[in-house]
Amino acid sequence: MKTRNWIRALLLASLCTHGAGAWAQPAAYPNKPVKLVVGFTPGGAADYVARAMSEALGKALGQPIVIETRPGSGSSIAADQVSKAAPDGYTILIASPSSILVNPVLNPKLGYTAKDLLPILKVTSSPLVVAVNPATGISSVQDLIARARRAPGALNYATAGNGSAPHLGGALFLQVANVQMTSIPFRGGGPAIQSVVAGDTQVTFGTPPSVLPMVQAGRLRALAVTTREGSSLVPGVPGMAEAGLPDYAIEFWYGLFVPVGTPAPVVKKIFDAATVAMRQPSIKAALAREGTDVSVSASPEAFSAFLVEDAKFWVKLVKDADVKLE
Repeated sequence: MKTRNWIRALLLASLCTHGAGAWAQPAAYPNKPVKLVVGFTPGGAADYVARAMSEALGKALGQPIVIETRPGSGSSIAADQVSKAAPDGYTILIASPSSILVNPVLNPKLGYTAKDLLPILKVTSSPLVVAVNPATGISSVQDLIARARRAPGALNYATAGNGSAPHLGGALFLQVANVQMTSIPFRGGGPAIQSVVAGDTQVTFGTPPSVLPMVQAGRLRALAVTTREGSSLVPGVPGMAEAGLPDYAIEFWYGLFVPVGTPAPVVKKIFDAATVAMRQPSIKAALAREGTDVSVSASPEAFSAFLVEDAKFWVKLVKDADVKLE
């Protein structure tokens, strides 16, 4: 009898132990809304891409996507926030080369490095658009170069912040065209474009979602896209070869990142959901209308390999053009 009672007690203890373990298991990811952090102000390309994909991404994940805007320092504030978030998949960064590849080079004192953020996938790519206020009378890239050479430093070009793609697009232009213009940083693409529309600055190397609505409204004049050849995403606007500056070419991308330490199954779930979302015809059409192409990585590993190679271009540009954070 004592033996039977001992066995019964042992079985009960075993069941309790396994039951407690089962109750202690974390709930399946995701079981609450997921935050998507944007490092630029509303109205810019990052904000547009995030909002275009958020509903479809939320449906694919099975939880709502909450967009949080944290502009400043060329998107470094947002990247720093996400790098220090819990690595549980509930905080995702949408980032361009500036916060991942450029800003850590420009400012080694940042609170994060690229190694603190885990790449999931690239979602888009697009050229920049060289645009001017029509009141300048500048109607082509060659006009822009001639004006800049007549009055070195007199033309101001608006950027989405030091280290941003528009800033570096302008820096590369100055280098290749051998001209001088003055960079004026703003907290995002929206305010930068508004400054050109208002005439406070004269030129921008802006992202298509920021620039094209103003071009279509006649408030800005598009001179060229920043790829060598023209883009079907921006019809009627020449590429740099046709515009007379064939040695100039630059384009940028957006990708999704999470804090290092995020579990592999969670990373895979975000990757799979984002891939499904970005392949929706409605998403492709919405982004194409704004001059942005869907460009999805084959895997997180493929995106990591892409970043290694892409960093070489951006770091060389920063050093060759002597780009400074201030």
